[in-house]
Amino acid sequence: MSIKEPDQSVWNRFWQRKNDMDKVYPSSPSIMNAIKKNFKLEGLKVLEVGAGTGRDSAELARLGADVYVLDFAENSLKIVDSLRAKENLYGNLKLVRGDAFKAPFPDCTFDLVFHQGLAEHFKDSLPLLKENYRILKHGGCCLCDVPQTVHPYTIIKHILIAMDKWFAGWEKQFTMPQLKKLMKDAGFVCEYAYGDWMRPNLYYRILRELGFKFGVELPKYPLQGTLYQKAKDALLDALQSNSLMHYTQLCIGVLGRKP
Repeated sequence: MSIKEPDQSVWNRFWQRKNDMDKVYPSSPSIMNAIKKNFKLEGLKVLEVGAGTGRDSAELARLGADVYVLDFAENSLKIVDSLRAKENLYGNLKLVRGDAFKAPFPDCTFDLVFHQGLAEHFKDSLPLLKENYRILKHGGCCLCDVPQTVHPYTIIKHILIAMDKWFAGWEKQFTMPQLKKLMKDAGFVCEYAYGDWMRPNLYYRILRELGFKFGVELPKYPLQGTLYQKAKDALLDALQSNSLMHYTQLCIGVLGRKP
């Protein structure tokens, strides 16, 4: 099977269909948890690459970080801009249209660069991480979050790719050792790793997407606020950094520091 990386037109179409943020699930909560755990946010100079809806960037801006969003999909930036306007975040949330492999920033610009759902879309992800390395200050960090290999999501995804029905055309995945090696090959020292399960789970999300096709909108979080959900989330939070659990989680992330 030939590999065709998604281009700008693919992402513009995708984000045009996903412009109602109330229907779109946010990224893994572990991304923000990892950032909050490892950084003092006030005045932190941050870049999110391939931001999608930009909700994580908006939260960081609300918490006092100086945040830039880089994306080459115009429709993604329109979504982020509407969020910025709604919350009046013009002072510390800046939008930049550009190529992640040739970022329009000088060397040693940022304290933190992060991305989720990006590195897996390229046959060779190393140049992306090396570009992240270039624009980071010495001592700055890159957080890379990707799909994890040993998960039913991978099987479903590759069936859809073979049928030419996958939204992005093609996508790969990583084990935790593979992701750590990628980060090390780019020059980073790996300092923190995490994983997270999909919440709500994959099967409910598939059911919800099918519902949209028939004009039925199921709740985004069907059991939110219940004792069951609180207990389940507490258990998952307690287990998410266990190395064995990284082989069961939907997504994994590594935080690497530039020496």
